[in-house]
This record gives sequence, C-alpha cells and structure tokens, in this order.
Amino acid sequence: MLGFSDASQCPTHHPARVDRMMARTLILGQTLTFADDPFKVPVAEAAMHEPRGGVLVEGGMIAAIGQGDDLLHAHPDATVNDMGSRLLTAGFVDSHAHYPQTAIIASWGKRLVDWLNTYTFPEEARFSDAAYARETAGRYLDLTLMNGTTTVCSYCTIHPESVDAFFVEARKRGLRAVAGKTCMDQNAPEDLQDTVRSSHDDSKRLLERWHGVDRLGYAITPRFSPTSTPEQLEALGALWAEHPECLMQTHLSEQTDEVEWALSLHPDARDYLETYELHGLLGEGALYGHAIHLTERERVRISEAGASVVHCPTSNTFIGSGLLDLTGLAACGVRTALATDTGGGSSFSMLRTMAAAYEVAQLRGAALHPAQLFWLATAGSARAMRLDGKIGRLAPGLEADLIALDLASTPAIAQRANRAEDIWEALFPTIMMGDDRAIAQVWVGGRATR
Repeated sequence: MLGFSDASQCPTHHPARVDRMMARTLILGQTLTFADDPFKVPVAEAAMHEPRGGVLVEGGMIAAIGQGDDLLHAHPDATVNDMGSRLLTAGFVDSHAHYPQTAIIASWGKRLVDWLNTYTFPEEARFSDAAYARETAGRYLDLTLMNGTTTVCSYCTIHPESVDAFFVEARKRGLRAVAGKTCMDQNAPEDLQDTVRSSHDDSKRLLERWHGVDRLGYAITPRFSPTSTPEQLEALGALWAEHPECLMQTHLSEQTDEVEWALSLHPDARDYLETYELHGLLGEGALYGHAIHLTERERVRISEAGASVVHCPTSNTFIGSGLLDLTGLAACGVRTALATDTGGGSSFSMLRTMAAAYEVAQLRGAALHPAQLFWLATAGSARAMRLDGKIGRLAPGLEADLIALDLASTPAIAQRANRAEDIWEALFPTIMMGDDRAIAQVWVGGRATR
C-alpha cells in the first residue's frame, strides 16, 4: 500500500483536507511545464524546460516554480527534496480506463464485441460483490500510481457498489479521480443490464453522493449506444442537462463493424455521433473514447461542441480497431486526450501509451514531437476533463500532483540519453522505452507516495 490513512465512506469526512501537509517543501530537479498547446503553437512557445529548477509546494498546492537557486534563496525555511537530474513534471492524466478490467488485461485475441462477451462481461459481473470491487479498485489505483498516473477517469460497472468502491479507494489515496456507473439496458448479459429508470436514478444518487467530495468527480456513463436503448440515452441526456458540471463519457466509432451495428440499432441517426447527439449527449465535457472512424460531420460537430476525443492507441492496436488520425483531428480543432483504456489497452503505463501514440502517428505519416506526446498525457487530458484549472501542469495555484522521471532508468535508455543535445532528445528514449522504473517519485496533493 501507499502509506495513506484509511478513509470513511461518509462523504462528510474529509481526511485528505485535514491531513494535508501545510509545511513548505521545495522539490529540486529539472522542470518541464507547458504554457500552451504544442499542437497549436511552436514547441519553443508551448513548453518550458529549466535544467536546474524547483517546485515549491505548500498545503498540497504548487506555490511557485522557477530556477532552483532563486527559490532556495527566496524560501530558506522550506524543507528541501533534491531530486538531482530527475525531471519534475505534472503527474500523468489517464482520461479513459475501465478499472473493473484490471484482472483481464492482456487477454488473448478477439474483436471488440467478442472480446466484451468472452472476457469483459463475465469479469464485470463479479462487481456486484462490494469486497471484490474494492480490492480490485485498490489494486488498480496502486498500479497506476506506480506508473506515475495521478488522475484517472474510469468506467465502473452497472453495480453502484463498483462506483462506491472506486471512490472510497481513490479518496483514501487523496487522488483527484472521476468515474461513473456504466449503463446498459440492451445487448448485454441479463445480469449486467439495468433499466431506463434504474440507470437514471442510480446515476443521480451516485453523483449526488460523490461529485465534488474532496477531489472526486462524477461522469455520466452510457457504455456505448449499441448497449443502450434510445430511451436510456434520453434519460441520461436529461440527467446530464440537470448536472452539466459532471462529465459524460462513452465510446464512439471504435471499429467499423461496431459503427454499422450502432446505426442499425438507431436508424434515425445520420452517423454514430448522432446516436448521442439526438439525446443530449454531445457538449462540452463529453469524452468520446477511440473515435477512430469519424465522418467529416462528426469531426465538425465534436469541435463545435467543445467535446473531446480520447486516443487509446494500445487498445486500438491490441484489438485491431484502427489508427486514429490524431494530427487530422488537431487540424480540425478537436480537443484530444490520451488514455490507456485498461484493460482493452495492454498497459497501465502512460509512457507506453505515449510510445504507442507515436507509433500510430508514424503509420499515418506524422512524427509527433515529444512535447506533443507529453502534452496529451498531462495538460491535454486535464483540459479534456475540464480539470486544466486544477491539474496537468506545473504552475502556481494548481494542485501538487507531480512525478519525478529518471531519464536514465535502464542501461538502454541511459546510453541513448547520454548522447542527447537537448531535453527532447533526453526525454524521448524514456517515452519510447520507459516503464515504472522511470518513475522515481510520485506526489499526490504534495504528499510523496513512497
């Protein structure tokens, strides 16, 4: 475990707030932060690197960043944590995951629907057991923290117990986290179906219980339109209209046969996106996982609505879904985030996910800059989740969710990084070959996790 005290399930109890360190801590090392989106402006304008920088943390928040010696001089009373040449950045933000699929990650074979029926649905049926759900949630969050992920947006199962379990475990660790009850009332096993009424009422109760408690947020969560009737989508759209402060997460255009299936079930829709749009499930704060096979109209509407596409490259290649046109989406003004899609995705690591995003882009004829990859895994995902005013960058006033990256974590990485002429050449080998060994330290709300 990560050493954080246990938390009551009662949302009126606030251990993370009471327990948070108030002393000033100055963390020294290289620093990397973003002032803008490197897909929109030159990298030199978007990203800032300080070879000997520092981050001043107070009360769980970033109080200042800057040159290390300047901060030492200005704050002589601060406790100093010198990370040497390690790179200090914002913690990773995973904007699309399925924590209930932790135990079935890297299951062999199958297309999407077969994979759901063979692996996902039997495993998700186990989450009616609150103890099993909580054990899995704790294991999942520990695995992601080991890999430097400090915020995650997760699907749960249809069982309210699975949502309570996730939020209890996230809260115990002091995490900023978002999740929601998955809703399905057709084309799923009977024991994993809810109803129009129960999906609405359960989701409403859960969001009223958890949204805004400490660092937690709720996402209204229809799994995807093939497993929801129009009536259920309508009810969830109405709930989102009632609570626009919440996110809405679902899947869109992951595989071509899935697109055809969705349209056959929703004949009034011109395209897959409209199966959501007709029912009030398009808008700012909407997160559409995958979105590989979009029409031009869909791209335009997602951009106009201020919604976001979540790129899940390890999942898209693992299940054979396709290659997302990331640069094409950026050119259309579509907000894009990055995610592991555990367990359709084959890794808990956002480093591995960045590497997969690079490889997918190469297959589409575009070489993503390391700054663009890191933006997607931090500030870009935070922006998609409407959390960019709280997390995702090193900046005064943001929450102190930080990681220290060892840019020489293995002999293979070290020998390449030693030849680097700038920070991007030094960082890129860790993006392409790094794993949990590269995560030298993680801070959640200013508190070190190990």
